[in-house]
Amino acid sequence: MARALMLQGTGSDVGKSLLLAGMARAFTRQGLRVRPFKPQNMSNDAAAAADGGEIGRAQALQARACGAPALTDMNPVLLKPQSESGAQIVLRGRVWGTASAREYRRLAPGLLPAVLDAFARLAEGADLVLVEGAGSPAEINLRDGDIANMGFAEAADVPVVLIGDIERGGVIAQLLGTHMLLAASERTRLAGYIVNKFRGDPRLFEGGIAALTARTGLRCFGVVPYFPAAHLLPAEDSLALAPSLCSAARGGGLGWGETRIRIAVPMLPRIANFDDLDPLRAEPTVDLVMVPAGRPLPRDAALIILPGSKATIADLAFLRQQGWEIDLLAHHRQGGHLVGLCGGYQMLGRTIADPLGIEGRPQTAPGLGLLDVDTVLGRDKHLAEAAGVELSTGMSVRGYEMHLGDTTGPGRERPMLRLAGGEDGAVSTDGRVAGCYLHGLFAGDRFRCAFLARFGVVAGAVDYERQVETTLDALADHLEGSLDLSGLLSAAQTIAPR
Repeated sequence: MARALMLQGTGSDVGKSLLLAGMARAFTRQGLRVRPFKPQNMSNDAAAAADGGEIGRAQALQARACGAPALTDMNPVLLKPQSESGAQIVLRGRVWGTASAREYRRLAPGLLPAVLDAFARLAEGADLVLVEGAGSPAEINLRDGDIANMGFAEAADVPVVLIGDIERGGVIAQLLGTHMLLAASERTRLAGYIVNKFRGDPRLFEGGIAALTARTGLRCFGVVPYFPAAHLLPAEDSLALAPSLCSAARGGGLGWGETRIRIAVPMLPRIANFDDLDPLRAEPTVDLVMVPAGRPLPRDAALIILPGSKATIADLAFLRQQGWEIDLLAHHRQGGHLVGLCGGYQMLGRTIADPLGIEGRPQTAPGLGLLDVDTVLGRDKHLAEAAGVELSTGMSVRGYEMHLGDTTGPGRERPMLRLAGGEDGAVSTDGRVAGCYLHGLFAGDRFRCAFLARFGVVAGAVDYERQVETTLDALADHLEGSLDLSGLLSAAQTIAPR
């Protein structure tokens, strides 16, 4: 019978997703059948599951760490923010509805049976299920109806390990405060804690461990040093883009005679599937600049990429408010190139119509007019893995489609891709503007090299897929040296049959 252990954080972005991926790879290398599970996730960075539907990008990476296909049961509830106060609800991989934050709190308890069913099905084929919480269990104002943290842990009878982030400071207060705010029944569920992102000599924290043990009685499963290669793995949340707005600081040195291309990407408020950009960021000859609000798009960019968006019309309006439309059109007039991915592809067209009010009030918004196409948003989401050829280079590409809306128009007569299911995307008559719906386009090494070659850039220093695998192995090695993995496995509890 499968066992389960849950990782909960003292806050968001403390490293739960990364630690779970590393632990998953480490336990998998021990011969265990490991599966990741996150009851409820909030992210616009999603991935297509092998059984249809979509799940959070972090759970897809964790499944890869396990050597297992990504399944919708690994993330039964996915919330995709569409506005400051509302989100699309994806249940078991399919769009279930939309709700404001207040409405979702009322709806969430009714989703718990589906969450528990998914957890039980996943456990049937596993030796160990590693469960990831969301945010923090100390948010006691959200405890009623919770299905993401202690609400799930109690319903599924799963032990919990707390994760604290020492990099942001106050880790003792983080862990002690979380412990104090939990109900007595929740505190008894705690098996121990992990201190993450430590810089320097971990022995310096021995006094902190003693203080936490004295005040909580909890066991420390390890102090994990900062893992500098974390940026080589797909991130879960767009907040991960903020600390480093430019890849140049991370890229290696250039070889003799090599040149660097600057690619600019406007940071849209509801940017989605931004891991599409990771393979480009990894190339030493690419300077990928994420342009935040309030800054103009750089004039020296050879290429501007419009990324995916969870709310295309709203993000297009934001783009105009920032003055980026002026920058984009000037870039094109001066001979620059543009590529639109998914929502970015829709923005490059003539119009985007939302007659059913999918993204808000029914409306038709003018696009940037750089591609001769029009998009109509609908309720049905196109969601499928896809493979084919990028026509300008003749190179193979593969990835997945995940979008609302159908795009038509004369520009479709000059498609960007020929996929097994048909032609996709459009290319302008001058060849300098292109867009498509395929996520993962740049992950193909041969296509990426051929694409960048048109800008006079030598690429190919990175085997992207191998880099992800190598980094997962390095992460597992990192955790094997700093965590008590045998203790964590012993803390996992057998899942009771339902």
